[in-house]
Amino acid sequence: MKVLHIWNPASIASTIAKYQAKLLGWNTWVIARRALDKYCLTVYGELLDCGSKEFATIALLKARKYDIIHVHMLDKLIPILKIVYPWKKIILHYHGSDIRGKWRQKQKYWRRADLIIVSTPDLLEGAPENTHYLPNPVDTELFKPKPELRSPGTALFITSSEPKHQTSQQWAINVARKLNLKLDIVNREKTIIPYRKLPLLLNRYEYFIDHRWVPALSKTALEALACGLKVVRWDEKIIQGLPEQHKPEHVVRKLTKLYLTILT
Repeated sequence: MKVLHIWNPASIASTIAKYQAKLLGWNTWVIARRALDKYCLTVYGELLDCGSKEFATIALLKARKYDIIHVHMLDKLIPILKIVYPWKKIILHYHGSDIRGKWRQKQKYWRRADLIIVSTPDLLEGAPENTHYLPNPVDTELFKPKPELRSPGTALFITSSEPKHQTSQQWAINVARKLNLKLDIVNREKTIIPYRKLPLLLNRYEYFIDHRWVPALSKTALEALACGLKVVRWDEKIIQGLPEQHKPEHVVRKLTKLYLTILT
């Protein structure tokens, strides 16, 4: 099977494509734009030095060589891909704010896809009946425990200028006080952490305090769990250990079954 992943939010496409190749022996690849990948998320695949229009053209040309085109977030590409390649199977994969509360206004794009996937269960609200939830995978070869780096009694909260992070910051401070933890707050926009170095940062802490703006674990929280941290989630429940459903082997198996529903 040949699968092209277009775009790479939170390195999800890189992880899926890597393990599709590793576990199934498939010919997979990922393309994204270098200018919009400041965190170096594309650890599997390639970054293209081009603008948005040129990227769309390159994506269309590369799609010729693949059986399945798995598009992440960029739903405006779906109608174009279907016009150029009506016989190919096109997957549309939404990841969060790209579709949350926007199902009706984006219907002209998603209705052309052969399969629609979402990354968190809350995104199923308002979705068409043929939409499927696929848990976010974590690259467990990259994110793994390094207990020798761990500092007991410490916690990490990652923020940005986005309102959803700002509204959670004071809550994170209060949680750390309640648990008597020394809290470090890292602004990801001011301190750029390359994706390959994120495991080294996470492994320095005993706890990771996640956001609370939506009842779903963030991708970084899942990566923290894979590194052996305790995670404080939105309801202040403390969890530990990466859930089986987020391990790459499980995600790839489930995605393969979803692919087969449109290939047979």
